[in-house]
Amino acid sequence: MTDTFHFPLSAVVGADDLKLALCLTAIDPKIGGVLIEGPRGMAKSTLARGLADLLNGGQFVTLPLGATEERLVGTLDLDAALSDGRAQFSPGVLAKADGGVLYVDEVNLLPDHLVDLLLDVAASGTNLIERDGISHRHSAKFVLIGTMNPEEGELRPQLLDRFGLNVALGGHTAPAERGQIIRRRLDFDSDPEGFCAHWEGEQQALRERCRSARDRLADIALDDDALAQITERCFAAGVDGLRADLVWLRAARAHAAWRGAGAIEGQDIDAVAEFALRHRRRKHPSAPAQAAAQSAANSQADSREGQGQWGEMPAPAQATGTRREVPHWPKKP
Repeated sequence: MTDTFHFPLSAVVGADDLKLALCLTAIDPKIGGVLIEGPRGMAKSTLARGLADLLNGGQFVTLPLGATEERLVGTLDLDAALSDGRAQFSPGVLAKADGGVLYVDEVNLLPDHLVDLLLDVAASGTNLIERDGISHRHSAKFVLIGTMNPEEGELRPQLLDRFGLNVALGGHTAPAERGQIIRRRLDFDSDPEGFCAHWEGEQQALRERCRSARDRLADIALDDDALAQITERCFAAGVDGLRADLVWLRAARAHAAWRGAGAIEGQDIDAVAEFALRHRRRKHPSAPAQAAAQSAANSQADSREGQGQWGEMPAPAQATGTRREVPHWPKKP
């Protein structure tokens, strides 16, 4: 019974930041998906599955750990090509996820060759399979949702940057909230159909809000004032490349549509700032920051010329730039 009914997103207790990030991605899939960091048992897969319900008929497809390349991209039956004159294509995970959600649990443990394939397809929106001179191409446009525990290994920078938004879930939940979570889970397990029926009104309202926001999205301009604010703040954060600027601008527009507004405002830019920057802040100071620090050091040296070394104090420590804080969660057994 629980295979037929899925826990509704509207019934999830807490995780408000993640729910917002998922809704924004449902409004504008071009944002580029969501990377979820957190310990096990935080309903990450439940929340990710809820995103598929907010898209236009998209499927929720999981890429299992240990999946082979053929499982990911699909296979070509060359025997059929010889007998029938055309290759028989057996779809893989990428084909099944087209138009929906591709969920990768423990994405930081994915083998490098599969990461490379995911990067290529996520960038092009097309999957190309070639074998012995025969090829097959199909659409593979999906929202990529990944989960990871940083204690079990970091994610390759190329794939880390491919995720549009990044949200971290805390592992410590207040007792009252924990009790509410457990009670709803027990209610769902005992009667999934009745539980989903009870929450259908709220779930339908959430679907409708996302649909209305999608319809409104094209009428909200990606205006120069919002872009100027975002580019200044990306520069100050020392992010590499320009993807952060674009993702941030798209997410701010989706947030404006989510609010029902007709233009991007400061509150929209602020609401999604951490989502866009968290995994992109440079760990080392930018060149302008280094130059400013060096200039200050030179000025101090000039002011001490001719005074000798008497009474000189050690140079103050200089900041080494903002780094991404990694929570400490226990490894999986």
